[in-house]
Amino acid sequence: MTTHPAALPQDDTYSELLEALAERRERVYQYLFASEYAALFRPAHLRDAALSYFKLGGKSLRPAVLLLSCAAVGGDEAKAIPAAAGIEVYHTWTLVHDDIIDRDTRRRGHATVHVEFAERGQAEFGFDERDAAHYGTAIGILAGDVQQSWAYMLFHDLYRKFGVDARLVLDLVSELATRVQLILVEGETLDVQFAKRGMLDLDEPAVLDMLWKKTGVLYEFAGKTGATIGLGTADSPLVDAIAGFCSKAGIAFQLQDDLLGVIGNEKQTGKAVGADIREGKKTVIVLKALQNASEAQTVQLFSTLGKADAAPAQVDRAIDLLRDLDGVGYTARLADRYMQEALAHLDIVPESAYKVLLKQWAEYVVGRQR
Repeated sequence: MTTHPAALPQDDTYSELLEALAERRERVYQYLFASEYAALFRPAHLRDAALSYFKLGGKSLRPAVLLLSCAAVGGDEAKAIPAAAGIEVYHTWTLVHDDIIDRDTRRRGHATVHVEFAERGQAEFGFDERDAAHYGTAIGILAGDVQQSWAYMLFHDLYRKFGVDARLVLDLVSELATRVQLILVEGETLDVQFAKRGMLDLDEPAVLDMLWKKTGVLYEFAGKTGATIGLGTADSPLVDAIAGFCSKAGIAFQLQDDLLGVIGNEKQTGKAVGADIREGKKTVIVLKALQNASEAQTVQLFSTLGKADAAPAQVDRAIDLLRDLDGVGYTARLADRYMQEALAHLDIVPESAYKVLLKQWAEYVVGRQR
């Protein structure tokens, strides 16, 4: 099957990096669509839902950093392709479920899975609006379940097809299924709980902890997995260094993602402008702005934050306040700080073209579309 992964924005400064990311993304997607396991997905709606976001494509930043981490320690990237594909599928099930939890309607410029299948349930089965919405949610949950199973099977390919030591593969899958998943789900739960708490009841460390659990832990695991496969062992300072690099970069990435949720271009992000503001998303941007706000400005922000029906003009005013009160600028500086801390972890990694690409990857994902 021909794939059309979403293109990364072009930037001559990072042309070599973008070419490297695109080449690895294509290899990962080719492996995914050649998967004999995916051919077992049925019935048709479940198969279509499980493959939906892959057909739309993605930047595949986690698989790319896994493969680059493998090469940076002297390993063979080809042996790590199943793990890179597994990370992409694993990340995708979290997106499908996250879209349901956040009630998002758009992903990568198209309808989210639960919205698409609510529409298909109505069109193909004649469901009324309520039953169609329930059907879309059910298909989204089940598609995520299938994707999680698929991710583990792709990791199994490391042993079955590429001869990676079975004990090493088992340890990686065990860590993904326990430590990583429990931390990630904890972060998602905290995000949901924070949405029901007053912004002034939260502090920056709590928000950053939640961001790391939602995003940083999976980046950390991606880097650790690549380096572990490359070295044939997890017991190495190089593995720890690359895991630390990816962990810090993951926080920087999420901070930048939050910035794009406020000031990003809808055509590039695939999300509606102001969606995070209407959702009332608890971010460092909002927290810092409220800390600097006057009483009148606080009232103005709260008149829009979390208001699903906020008019475009209200959202625009809120964005201006988030800028004027240094919420945007402070968060950008914080993302840069985390990126610099991430880069410091690479000091012990031997110099190579792959180390250069890892550094550029961190700088690029934090600077993208700013």
